[in-house]
Amino acid sequence: MTRPWQVIERVDSDEGPLELRRRGDDDFLITIGGRVLVNADAHRSERALGDLSANAIADRQRPRLLIGGLGMAFTLRGALDALPKGARVVVAELSEAVVGWCRGPLAPLTGAAVDDRRVELQLADVAGVIARAAERGGPARFDAIALDLYEGPPGGRRSADPLFGGDALARTRAALTSGGVLAVWSEAPSAGFEKRLRRAGFDVERHRPGKGGLLHAVYVARVSSEGPKGRSGSTRRRSHPRHSRRS
Repeated sequence: MTRPWQVIERVDSDEGPLELRRRGDDDFLITIGGRVLVNADAHRSERALGDLSANAIADRQRPRLLIGGLGMAFTLRGALDALPKGARVVVAELSEAVVGWCRGPLAPLTGAAVDDRRVELQLADVAGVIARAAERGGPARFDAIALDLYEGPPGGRRSADPLFGGDALARTRAALTSGGVLAVWSEAPSAGFEKRLRRAGFDVERHRPGKGGLLHAVYVARVSSEGPKGRSGSTRRRSHPRHSRRS
């Protein structure tokens, strides 16, 4: 008989109740407004996002990575496992409760990734962190930015989207170092987002983490030496053999 979920903690949010649920010893869910955000039992695409973004810059002497969205810290764990000791990881998370959960009941799932000495947690909107890095430039920029938001980029033009629209992607490009990387988790492949990335001056790869399961995608977009493009080119597609899907 399947055991019922128990709500460990519930906090209010603009999108409805944010809840941490538990079933058994290590089966957890984070939900918002009744919708599952993260499932501890199905987090491979999150790990893939962290792994892919970190590996893209791991050869740099002191790489700086910005992660937008903490979740259960699986993206952070994937990044830390691939980064050198001299790396710095800034995590921007809006919910203080989520940070507390990752330091509390969820900590064993990731080896207490949030307490790694390379990690700096900021209770902040990642769009604002990106905008400040773009404005300040120089050492404030990041070598990679990984965005793990529960729906990912919308399709179509959506030029006004604060993270995935054309203007936002131009700011993100300015917030990255030369040859820097933007990695994005997406609920499904988005041709519109791919076009916006290329127009903003990124070379784009779409990864399909693992095989089977839901059609989630991880985009890895590197700053192009050619600058913004008026016309779109092709998108290379790769699979990531160690990861399959997120809930």
